Amino acid sequence: MANTIKLGNGNWATKEGSLLAYNDENNNFKPLPFTTTRASSATVVNKQGLIETVGSGIPRIDFSDDANGALLLEPTATNLIVQSEDFSNAYWAKSSSSVVSGFTSPKGDLSAFKLTEDTSNGVHYIIVNTITGVSVNTFTSKVYAKKGERSWINLVLYDGATKQIDAYFDLENGVTGTSTNAISTNIKQLVNGWYECSMTYTLIASSAKFQPYIRLAKSNNVASYQGNGTSGVYIFGAQLEQNSYATSYIKTVGTTQTRVADTATGSGNSTVINSTQGVLYAEMSALSNDGTNRIITISDDSYVNSARIQFYANTNEIEMRMVVGGVVQALERVAITNVLDYNKIALVYSINDFALWINGSRLRFDTNGSVPIANTFNVVNFNDGDGSAPFYGKVKSLQVYTTALTDAELISLTTI
Repeated sequence: MANTIKLGNGNWATKEGSLLAYNDENNNFKPLPFTTTRASSATVVNKQGLIETVGSGIPRIDFSDDANGALLLEPTATNLIVQSEDFSNAYWAKSSSSVVSGFTSPKGDLSAFKLTEDTSNGVHYIIVNTITGVSVNTFTSKVYAKKGERSWINLVLYDGATKQIDAYFDLENGVTGTSTNAISTNIKQLVNGWYECSMTYTLIASSAKFQPYIRLAKSNNVASYQGNGTSGVYIFGAQLEQNSYATSYIKTVGTTQTRVADTATGSGNSTVINSTQGVLYAEMSALSNDGTNRIITISDDSYVNSARIQFYANTNEIEMRMVVGGVVQALERVAITNVLDYNKIALVYSINDFALWINGSRLRFDTNGSVPIANTFNVVNFNDGDGSAPFYGKVKSLQVYTTALTDAELISLTTI
């Protein structure tokens, strides 16, 4: 079961503008790198579980949910909170609370703060009063938090007009609590007791004043209580972005900051990609159910001649497609349990014989359709083949085979 292009599976090498894929048939190592771009720095969770900043154009290998790492590709996002770390700044107004700096953060430095309640009977929080001119769209708010004497935190967004959105997070057990008006809430564990807490909300009318709060809570759905003057939680890295899910952390100091989208293209050539039969395999997960097609292709660097696997994220569906001369030859789509989980997916192709394998099973097949002539396919891209529909998600492993593998081999390859 020889594969001619390999990426990942615990073997990662990156540098600015390049991500190593390779061929090692007959113990003869041949690099087949992807060209990568991102016109900004970005953050990623490293092998130690800490948030790390990498420079412009450097591919990110994320270890937040797997010890072997996964390639992380994200869209452009902007943090609308202009003081993401300095909670002592006047940008963050304090109400019945105080903040103190100098605590170990999810980055491993001393940039975290402790948010402490006063002795009043009421709500204890910090708030941003100055995010203005926000238009109708979907937003996600998040903060990193760690339990102190208090083990609950309450994220709040007020739309400046009619609606308050809030969600409670249990920092003791790592679960979400009650939420109001939120589309979704999520809590994700990091190292050293830290959690990434996020909630998503759709603004239904343009707002002159969008206000994010971070509130202490006594327990689930209890944010108003008698404080003792010493209890609190640790906080780091506030973020508000126009997006339907939380992306990687974007640091700000006095102004909004934008992380530019990732791209990865151009691995392979016509000698290591067989146009007439083969397998395109990936173990991958989507970033969200945002309704956008996310595609990986082998092609002639166009859509006209291409074989693809893709997410239909809004419906938890996976699609395979073969296009020859601009005409679709095979197209099969299947619903799966959750595109946000890692799934092992293989598109198998040869003339009049196409199949889509997912997690150990052949779920769809097509016995009628042509394939390109020899030496047509010459590249692997994380997009539609012509640069559109870029893939955003996580990829643990990508492999290309030059033969249409047997059922036994495909079961072994795709079984979770």
